Amino acid sequence: MVYRVYVEKKQEYASEAAALLDELRMLPDGREIEKVRIINRYDVENIDKDLFDIAVRQVFSEPQLDNVYFSLDFDGAYGFAYEFLPGQFDQRAASAAECIQLISMGELPVVRSAKVILIYGGTEKAALSAKAYLINPVESREASFDLPDTLILNYGEPDSVPVLDGFLSLSPEGLSEFIAKYALAMDEADIAFCQQYFKKVGREPTLTEIRMLDTYWSDHCRHTTFLTTIDSVRFENEQVEKTYAEYLKDKGELNRGDRPTTLMDIAVMGARYLKAKGLLKNLDESEEINACTVKVKVDVNGKPEDWLFFFKNETHNHPTEIEPFGGAATCIGGAIRDPLSGRGYVYQAMRITGCGDPTVPVSQTLKGKLPQRKIAATAAAGYSSYGNQIGLATGVVDEIYHDGYIAKHMELGAVVGAAPQKNVRRERPEAGDIVVLLGGKTGRDGCGGATGSSKSHSEKSLSQCGAEVQKGNPPEERKLQRLFRNKRATRLIKRCNDFGAGGVSVAIGELADGLKINLDAVPKKYDGLSGTELAISESQERMAVVLAPGDVDEFLRLAGQENLEATVVAEVTEEPRLTMFWRGDKIVDIEREFLNSNGAPKSAGAVVAAAESFEKTLPGSLEEGFKNLVGDLNVCSKRGLSERFDSTIGAASVLMPFGGRRQRTPAMAMAAKFPVLSGETKTASVFSFGYNPYITEKDPYRGAYLAVLESVCKNAAAGGDISCCYLTFQEYFERMTSAESWGKPLAALLGAYRAQKDLGLASIGGKDSMSGSFEHISVPPTLISFAASVSNSDLVLSPEFKRAGNELYLLVPSETDGLPDSAEFLENTKKLSELNRQGRVLSCSSLGYGGLAEAVFKASLGNALGAKLVPMELKEIFGYRYGAYLIEVERGTAAPGVKIGEVSEDYAITFGDKRLPVALLEEIYENRLESVYKCNKVDNGDDKPLSLNLGKKTAGASLAPAVKTAKPRVLIPVFPGTNCEYDTARAFERNGAEAEIFVINNLSSSGVSESAERFAKLIRQSQIIFLPGGFSGGDEPEGSGKFITAFFRNGLIKDAVHELLKVRKGLMGGICNGFQALIKLGLAPYGEITDCKPSDPTLTFNRIGRHQSKLVRVKVCSNSSPWLSEHEIGDVGLLPISHGEGRFVADEQFIKKLAENGQIATQYVDENGNPTMDIDYNPNGSVAAVEGITSPDGRVFGRMGHSERYGDNLYKNVPGQRDTAMFRGAVRYFE
Repeated sequence: MVYRVYVEKKQEYASEAAALLDELRMLPDGREIEKVRIINRYDVENIDKDLFDIAVRQVFSEPQLDNVYFSLDFDGAYGFAYEFLPGQFDQRAASAAECIQLISMGELPVVRSAKVILIYGGTEKAALSAKAYLINPVESREASFDLPDTLILNYGEPDSVPVLDGFLSLSPEGLSEFIAKYALAMDEADIAFCQQYFKKVGREPTLTEIRMLDTYWSDHCRHTTFLTTIDSVRFENEQVEKTYAEYLKDKGELNRGDRPTTLMDIAVMGARYLKAKGLLKNLDESEEINACTVKVKVDVNGKPEDWLFFFKNETHNHPTEIEPFGGAATCIGGAIRDPLSGRGYVYQAMRITGCGDPTVPVSQTLKGKLPQRKIAATAAAGYSSYGNQIGLATGVVDEIYHDGYIAKHMELGAVVGAAPQKNVRRERPEAGDIVVLLGGKTGRDGCGGATGSSKSHSEKSLSQCGAEVQKGNPPEERKLQRLFRNKRATRLIKRCNDFGAGGVSVAIGELADGLKINLDAVPKKYDGLSGTELAISESQERMAVVLAPGDVDEFLRLAGQENLEATVVAEVTEEPRLTMFWRGDKIVDIEREFLNSNGAPKSAGAVVAAAESFEKTLPGSLEEGFKNLVGDLNVCSKRGLSERFDSTIGAASVLMPFGGRRQRTPAMAMAAKFPVLSGETKTASVFSFGYNPYITEKDPYRGAYLAVLESVCKNAAAGGDISCCYLTFQEYFERMTSAESWGKPLAALLGAYRAQKDLGLASIGGKDSMSGSFEHISVPPTLISFAASVSNSDLVLSPEFKRAGNELYLLVPSETDGLPDSAEFLENTKKLSELNRQGRVLSCSSLGYGGLAEAVFKASLGNALGAKLVPMELKEIFGYRYGAYLIEVERGTAAPGVKIGEVSEDYAITFGDKRLPVALLEEIYENRLESVYKCNKVDNGDDKPLSLNLGKKTAGASLAPAVKTAKPRVLIPVFPGTNCEYDTARAFERNGAEAEIFVINNLSSSGVSESAERFAKLIRQSQIIFLPGGFSGGDEPEGSGKFITAFFRNGLIKDAVHELLKVRKGLMGGICNGFQALIKLGLAPYGEITDCKPSDPTLTFNRIGRHQSKLVRVKVCSNSSPWLSEHEIGDVGLLPISHGEGRFVADEQFIKKLAENGQIATQYVDENGNPTMDIDYNPNGSVAAVEGITSPDGRVFGRMGHSERYGDNLYKNVPGQRDTAMFRGAVRYFE
């Protein structure tokens, strides 16, 4: 039987509906819409009525927040429902099913979800426009309101893979029709090449073979555009021609003169050349196709260790263009898996996007396109959702605006990772070795993704490309990260490849020359998948590993401990041939030599056009120039975009994305300490980027050169050591349709080549995407340079001005051939580095897009300090000065460069006698993107929160454990989606406790019940239970902590928890997701597990309607709990927060009761220590500014702030006292 329930947020908590109303009113016909309701619908099968009733109360709804209906009254509204397309991953439904299984300890039920929209007011046309706006045919469809008889889909038995009879006899015209019929990415030459091969082997191909070759040879997988021979070049630019001649000369000196000239050869020539000169001694090279990898020394507890440092950039432009959430989510998911496949732990990310103006009216959207606003905002939600869930700190988020990106959005993720070198084993697979598929199951999502990404975009893409978009499942990838951090597992892996473009065909197909793949063994999300779909599906969160036969059982056991599925799917063979079997039939049988040919040889000619001037048009006055600059989309504040990305998880971020006590000055680069699992380190990575589309569109050569220079200059300005700096490039160009189009990437790569030689720094990796066209428009020539270096975290710098009276120096290289003199730049950088090592550089900025004006303005924001500067010409203030540094030093310091002024207490920028108040400029700067990325204008409710009487309380004097111990044992459960367990364990261990991390297994009903029994037993052996942060179950179904609460309501566990707290007088705590679980279990504030009542306090979605990540000030209001016994009442500390559901809500009477009992432990406060509702300080709008509460006896404590994320040299660019005493108090309670 199918049961149905509708769940709607109560009006006071319906923030999603309010945001949607604002969005729909922006539609051309939407201004008259008066009200919108959003109702989540759940259909459930394979459970009984009693279990369904429990699920309604505990899984699908929360009595404090939701209204529940079993039928729906439209009440005069226009209503429709929509759901994911069959086969698309629905995290909400999946998490609901898993939550119900945790309650029942039985089999997994079937759950299907849909979203119901009710629109009041306006015309029917407006409602239809709303429907079209909300239902993206790539991923979803309109859902019926009829209750189905069953949710179990009958997929039917797939047909056998057809042999394509007649293929060998097709004429050239017939081959062209064949390409169109099967929507192949390959061209006529490739399909003719295939025909010749199958004629040679004497048989007709199967459909799977053609699809597999189309995927394997796609531009996305095999870089066919970059590998095309450029057989003729005509230059209209003497500078580019000169560098081309130098490239040919260097190529000959490296004995590569007989190799064809290709974009790929130019792209890698810098590394080849510098390696030959002995400058790349630490480059780690192997046959594995992973990320850029460098050998480095990492300081661990004061001793150097050999580590591998990984970095990688990845784009998902086509998927994000047509399905922004899923495309962007799997962009970062894919970027993570490349270093992960090299056994690296990815610990920090950067997101760079390219977009048209998102503030333009939706009515101006091109036919066949999603609105720029929708792409930008939804992609940001997708990327941040994935990164936040998997537990990856994002250090820099920037969006580049240019009308060319209307052709196709640019979605770029770059990551850094690391691993001890001793953890990594790399060997060539041998015949008889076994291939294990690890992680997620296979579905139809992503079929054709690689080939789709290789095509240009057209009007029909939205309606025709649904299957090409991959769906991400970040909790699954988190499990892979945990397994690959285990040395016992990684030392068993001979070779590894991640499942990205091409699925089984590429991920397994690249592991060895000879392979026999059993597609019947590939785990499936559902039945009905054909052999072809199993071969090319790009379902995410999967890895393929090669193991020696004797290591398979142990590896499967270790995977099981991490709640991961692992299946033997292939065997390495002696013969160099790729074969695939499905249902007993051999459906692929291709010689390796032919497979690796990458298709028919291709050639093209190129014309490099004359460069155009990219000089800026100067403003009429200083005031006009600054106002235009700070309102420029490429300069204005992007805090509303960036703050939705977790920037502190991992407790390794040396820099926050925004610095100063006000957290307003953007950092030059991201910096994070290496992810040392046990012990302390000062070794940090510094990662930066450079690119200006308005230069590169005029002059691709100089634009690329300056991109490289800017990335290195930013890196050095952030304290990076460019003596051990490496580059990686992102190339994104229009579809190559003419000699002139080929000339653009050719010129850009030659500019980058010259930059590498001039600077002595090599690009050791990159990613190309060569299909940035839509009908008649194309993306601007895009070559983004990333610079990665390793430094001491003591030396990391930030750009915000530090103190009034300090002096400002400008260090600018001269120009040669219209470019900064590289020798001078390197000498200036050396001087900067020497001054920094002496501890004399207080702040440093690299000048970029907005010149000196942008650097000074942004440096002023963080600490509300101004600058008094000498008079300058407008060109000196607003013109480009790439390669220049703005340096702040104490008065009297002998600094390099020219002194241009000093930092001022007056919050203004003054050039001579011309004064500009920064506050007026800041208003423009902060609100330019407010309509797209909300940040400042948020109604947080009452502006006079409860101010508590902070009378002295006895710090836990009446509390004591039943049994004391010098080393209490802490039990830390890990659910699917938990991501703070490492940080939490480290925090306890630093303070003398013994931490045990326990992974909950829910792969089967027996796994669930065994986990419950084992966990209950471990509780009785522990003194503390701590629930770490994360997104258990993806914080679904629509509500955080439900996964954890479902598990803890199990009778065995509930009894063990009560015995710990009430009999043994132990402790229980939770942060963020853990606090959400504590409050929804009743443990906070009642001290025991109870059923929730509508009047109970709870935590719900932030008033701003999105995730918030920043540092906040928190004041201790009561220290009667052991957790806070090391604090004095009134202590104020800086804490990282990162959550979307942190708003504490309770009625006034309950708040007063908590206050009287001393259970309001901590509050959000402003710079003066006063509780506040100001969103700058109370980021979620918590009632009474409540940040944390305790149980009546103080033994249970929950809070939103991440006290576990502390350490040496973290968040250096935000001044303030760090709060670190919580864990020390808990441990000392047992002494």
